[in-house]
Amino acid sequence: MKPIIKTNIKKTRHFSQNLLTWFDLHGRKDLPWQHDKTPYRVWVSEIMLQQTQVSSVIDYYQRFMTHFPTLESLANANEDAVLEQWAGLGYYARGRNLLKSAKIIQAEHQGNFPSTHEAIVQLPGIGRSTAGAILSIAFKQQATILDGNVKRVLCRHEAIEDWSGERLTEKKLWDIADRYTPTNRVDDYTQAIMDLGATLCTRRAPNCANCPLSDSCLAFKQERQNELPKSKPKKAIPQKHIWIIQLESADDKDPRILLEKRPSPGIWGGLYSLPEKPAELSTEQIIEQCEQEFSVKVIKNQTMPPFGHVFSHYKLELKPIKLHVTAPPLSVCENKQQLWVTETEIQSLGLPAPIKKYLDKN
Repeated sequence: MKPIIKTNIKKTRHFSQNLLTWFDLHGRKDLPWQHDKTPYRVWVSEIMLQQTQVSSVIDYYQRFMTHFPTLESLANANEDAVLEQWAGLGYYARGRNLLKSAKIIQAEHQGNFPSTHEAIVQLPGIGRSTAGAILSIAFKQQATILDGNVKRVLCRHEAIEDWSGERLTEKKLWDIADRYTPTNRVDDYTQAIMDLGATLCTRRAPNCANCPLSDSCLAFKQERQNELPKSKPKKAIPQKHIWIIQLESADDKDPRILLEKRPSPGIWGGLYSLPEKPAELSTEQIIEQCEQEFSVKVIKNQTMPPFGHVFSHYKLELKPIKLHVTAPPLSVCENKQQLWVTETEIQSLGLPAPIKKYLDKN
């Protein structure tokens, strides 16, 4: 048994040492969240980077930190202000959970970000891997991560045959990730293994020639790097259809559009969007319902070209209809869930990216 233990120790050291040597020469060290690595700044970046590429996050992160430079400033904000800065980044529950967590930290941890795994994973929106990233990068504690990039690296390195999302496969990957995580320079190691997956061990056309782990990577030795990791078994993505209603006041001097705040949680939860109606309704039925619901009179209607949006679990076709209506009643304006807003006022609200894009054109 002893020779096997020594071999495993040697293998794990070889893995982390080669990775850190590569990171020192080629790793990314100038990303916005890599400066002044406070727990707050690291936490915000890790939440934004969930299911989102670095290139897409940078501008959002910088803008978010300008508006909410400290945990206290975020904790004292309201949901609309947070979602306004999040709009377009997608997966809006992340933004809502940031706000919820900030308020919890302010109330229960005296404004200090918790430094134990047990406490961190109790915060909304933080799982095992994100907690590990925060602990290792911000607190320099030995903690393991297993995000999508790391899963891909380890699946190839160990020639894992099964889809990484399977429960037993994921447990196996956690065991491997734990074994390879070093006790020293754990903050650099965490960044290094994420960087490797993002820049060399990519989903398509991995750059094995420059990979620091190619000499021990089983997929590379077996010439299966383009085959592994196995993809998630495909399921048919359902297609849904819905009307979106652009109610616009007929006041040509300063026309206003009706927006509704979407319920939280849910798709685009907490953002302002156009009212929706079931796809099976006719134009006449939509007009009748809108006149009753919003106390307006439709003067003219216009069906606009439909457009699509793809969510993680279904495709949505949005069919817009523009309704020019009489001046809206002030009572509706006072409702926090429904707002009649001008084109200028729209810019200060958090809207789903496809809805904002549509309104900008129409």
